[in-house]
Amino acid sequence: MQIGQLRCFLAVADERHFTRAARTLGLAQPSVSAQVRSLESAVGAQLFHRMKGRIALTDAGEALLPFARRIIADVDAASSQLREVGGLARGRLAVGATPSLAATLVPPVLVRFHAAYPGIDLALREAGSEDLVAAVEEGTVDIALVILPVRHEILETQALLREELVLAVSRTHPLAKRKTIAVADLRDVPLVMFREGYDLRNATEAACRAAGFAPSFAVEGGEMDGVVRLTAAGLGAAIVPSIVVAENASLRAVRIAQPALTRTIGLAHRRDRRLSRAAQEMVETVRALVRDRSWLKNAPPGLTALR
Repeated sequence: MQIGQLRCFLAVADERHFTRAARTLGLAQPSVSAQVRSLESAVGAQLFHRMKGRIALTDAGEALLPFARRIIADVDAASSQLREVGGLARGRLAVGATPSLAATLVPPVLVRFHAAYPGIDLALREAGSEDLVAAVEEGTVDIALVILPVRHEILETQALLREELVLAVSRTHPLAKRKTIAVADLRDVPLVMFREGYDLRNATEAACRAAGFAPSFAVEGGEMDGVVRLTAAGLGAAIVPSIVVAENASLRAVRIAQPALTRTIGLAHRRDRRLSRAAQEMVETVRALVRDRSWLKNAPPGLTALR
């Protein structure tokens, strides 16, 4: 089993197409096909179902996939570490962030980091905390801004911010003039709800259950941008981070009391892999911006730096 074979296997698995995989790798399509066939010969199993117009992983391919990702991630990490002996002139860093942070904190972080280290190629993965934790575990993301707590032995976390969750409504919504609201008062309020697996959906449903009711949905299944747009259009209300409303003039924030809802934002990375110099500098960049709040146009209440 060779590194080149595994890279070709992963590219085909991601693209579900040999020609697109070859284009991604900068190789000729016959070369990619040959590498995959050699890998299949080495492992003694067919890795792909090759059907007209599409490709799918076999059971053997599905079994190999997570191991291949970890192997390639470890090889890339080792290469990056070796390159760093000469400094931060070159390299690659993959950063993950939840959608609310990708729209607020992350842009100034990446701008500041790129200005200091222009030779480091940056990749951003925007996803919910559950998906980001999985990406950090498999090694496709080096560090991620996630919602704590994260109970995974392989990960190390550092708390950065405590943030208040608020009820976002349009400026014409019947609740727009309220300053505070109890969770129990949301019993008959249609909510714009995030998709399954979003930490904000879990937090909303848990708060409603604790208040003795199941929330009613005006619509569900959205990502952050979609939820914000639908809420601003007046379709319903949504429980979102305070920074989202502070940065959106189309929304009003109603603070939630009895009880207040908060979340803790932190950095996560693999415990068994020393942070590269580039990752260490990225962590320091994030901490600096969190402390001085220069990334916020309008600092919302209930936002507290923990480091």
